[in-house]
Amino acid sequence: MSARYVVVRTIERADRSSVDALGALGTATVHEAIGRRGFAGPQLRPIQQGTRLAGTAVTVSSHPGDNLMIHAAVEVCQEGDLLVVTSTAPSTHGVFGELLASSLMARGVRALVTDAGVRDTAELREMGFAVWSQYVSCQGTVKASPGSVNVPVVLGGVVVSPGDVVCADDDGVVVVARDEAAWALERSRERAAKEDGTRGRLAAGELGVDIYGLRATVEALGVEYVG
Repeated sequence: MSARYVVVRTIERADRSSVDALGALGTATVHEAIGRRGFAGPQLRPIQQGTRLAGTAVTVSSHPGDNLMIHAAVEVCQEGDLLVVTSTAPSTHGVFGELLASSLMARGVRALVTDAGVRDTAELREMGFAVWSQYVSCQGTVKASPGSVNVPVVLGGVVVSPGDVVCADDDGVVVVARDEAAWALERSRERAAKEDGTRGRLAAGELGVDIYGLRATVEALGVEYVG
């Protein structure tokens, strides 16, 4: 009989070079490049501004209002990881703050993403620890309920498996499956190069309706130019 709750110590992670490159390209580019998939929703917002990164997912499934399993997860985190904390039911509690951030930073964890709340936001910004959360709340938690670490979880309707790539910046959070990382990077680089060319044409005065061939679409929809 398998255990109901587990802490999986060893996981396979996406290639670090692909992770770093995807993080640098940004969530909007990656999301579009992989077929408009992986966006974990507009409800996940950064507590800081101007931070763009990606990390390999260490996942936590926790009970609402309880951060016991976040403490348990710290031990299995490695440099370059990003901790993804989900609740089994809606939770507005501040499950994470500066003390846990100090523990994660000591292990080289890059950031935290959670569908619950965080606290100590001023201290977290001062420390330089990046966080994306659904709520900001001073409401505390208990440490009394079992959960699991490094199991598949659902974040904003997106399945996150241990070792997946999680990209995050001011535009939100995008998840790339571990086995799609290299493919996603290739597609994202192609899209970025194409946008560079388009940006130059727009800056030179060309119109988007011409570059994208949209005049025929506008006319087909019955829109008339007058005046």
